[in-house]
Amino acid sequence: MDTARAAWQPPAIWRTAQLIARGVVASVARLEVSGEVPEALRGGPLILAANHISPFDPIVLTAVCQVRRVAPRIMATGGLFRAPVIGALMRRAGHIRVDRGTAAVGRALEDAAAAVAAGSVVLVYPEGRIGLDPGMWPERGKTGAARLAFACGAPVIPVAQWGSHEVLPYRTPKGLLRALARAFVRRPVIRVHFGDPIDLAGLGSGTPGAARRATDRIIDGITDALVPLRPDEPDRPRHVDPGRPADTSRSHRRRPPA
Repeated sequence: MDTARAAWQPPAIWRTAQLIARGVVASVARLEVSGEVPEALRGGPLILAANHISPFDPIVLTAVCQVRRVAPRIMATGGLFRAPVIGALMRRAGHIRVDRGTAAVGRALEDAAAAVAAGSVVLVYPEGRIGLDPGMWPERGKTGAARLAFACGAPVIPVAQWGSHEVLPYRTPKGLLRALARAFVRRPVIRVHFGDPIDLAGLGSGTPGAARRATDRIIDGITDALVPLRPDEPDRPRHVDPGRPADTSRSHRRRPPA
């Protein structure tokens, strides 16, 4: 990949949104960020791969990336881009539309690969949805993040987060105001950790099953980064969201109690 070209520069509207996100998170939770993004990678090309546990995650990750001086382009569901105001803001900020379940979903990977090739940092959720594992450990991932890494050759850094599920419930916007009021009073701790780059060497991108093996390695990396964030909740989370369904069909790995 030619990294000598001028890197993509995040527009002012996105930098401003990151500052606003820090204020929003600070108003309802206590944020703890650990781990680093190497300075040489902060401007890209880079892939950030995060677990997905709550509708509040995008705001949290927007805030913590600002803390670590990273401005990623986020791969987000097409529904956000169809919203009258939010959609226009998402497009102007340079984020990448993912129309899941449609024939156009493959275009998202092409757009993301082009973005990384242009020197961007791209943030992906390898699980492809808010995880429904009963223990809230990362699920078996979709292969898109791995295929993106193979396509552009950029490093992948796992980003683990814990605590955002205590701010907004799974069925948001149902119960939104009550949840925000509760979080404002209780101020739960949200922990986010940037792990070490994931080694995808030796997987052979052109060999059968390579994308699946790479995906499992990415999910393993996120899981390993998540373990120290929830030392007193090794099996099941303390905070139980009654509106959150459970689905074990995509369980990747369960961590036994310490």
